[in-house]
Amino acid sequence: MANAEQLKNLIKAHFESDEEKFATLALQVAAHEAKLGHSAFAFEIRDIIDKKRSTRVVKLKPINNDLAGLILEITPKEKKSELIVSKVISDRLDRILSEFKQSHRLAKHGMHNRRKVLLAGPPGTGKTMSASIIANEIKLPLYIILMDKLVTKFMGESSSKLRQIFELISEKKGVYFFDEFDTIGGERAKENDVGEMRRVLNSFLHFIEMDASGSLIIAATNNLSLLDQALFRRFDDVIEYEYPDSKEMISLIHNKLGNFKSRFNTRDILPYAKGLSHAEISQACFDSIKTAILNGKEKVDKALLIKMIADKKSIYKKRK
Repeated sequence: MANAEQLKNLIKAHFESDEEKFATLALQVAAHEAKLGHSAFAFEIRDIIDKKRSTRVVKLKPINNDLAGLILEITPKEKKSELIVSKVISDRLDRILSEFKQSHRLAKHGMHNRRKVLLAGPPGTGKTMSASIIANEIKLPLYIILMDKLVTKFMGESSSKLRQIFELISEKKGVYFFDEFDTIGGERAKENDVGEMRRVLNSFLHFIEMDASGSLIIAATNNLSLLDQALFRRFDDVIEYEYPDSKEMISLIHNKLGNFKSRFNTRDILPYAKGLSHAEISQACFDSIKTAILNGKEKVDKALLIKMIADKKSIYKKRK
């Protein structure tokens, strides 16, 4: 059975409502039991965790029939403590949260909280997670607008659908996340621009400028330079994300491996992880934990983590 330290940490994670930490600790117990030869018991623990994770990841459902396939509602689970980013970004997110929670104080002086935010940076650096955290922190549902569906599925009536989205923003308070925003937000003066796309962008510029709802509007792009310059003055804040630096990589590895980390110097891993995103490093850590468990080990050693990072790096090189 689990030792005293594992039980203590499990209880602590439960009362802190840290589901990911609880699951990690439970997997460690499973690995310990498997090593003792209790394979069936270890399998039961892993099966419980897998089933729980598959049901809690996201709650997806269309908003209404008119916007079916275009907007998804998600019940956010992520907490601010789980986001590993620079202090500059963390402070900017804290300011958005603080202004929203104290918007009544600002209103007394004729001022408004930040409600329209643009997040920019490479894939996997925390933009979507930030939107989810903001929604969770202010206790509002997260609505994801699938921009590629808006353009491809509704080509010719995209502006009309966009109007319906902004009507929903006014009617139903929430955090509205326009992912892959450069799909419609590209520079209008480009020679290869499509007339329909110009109309959609012009409509967005008009709708976001006129919006006075209580909702938060967050747009995300992988490349800030692609966006039309007219967009920037419509947003209250623009936050730029980057690949993790050394400090962030160390925090990520410690955070994701938890008690599975063996006694190696995390700094030895940094040269191998350089150039990978937060998401890629996190996945390498999770892959290492799963491999360790399947091999009947309780800890992830340096060689295993380097191998999992190398797997991610090979994909990264192909992507480049």
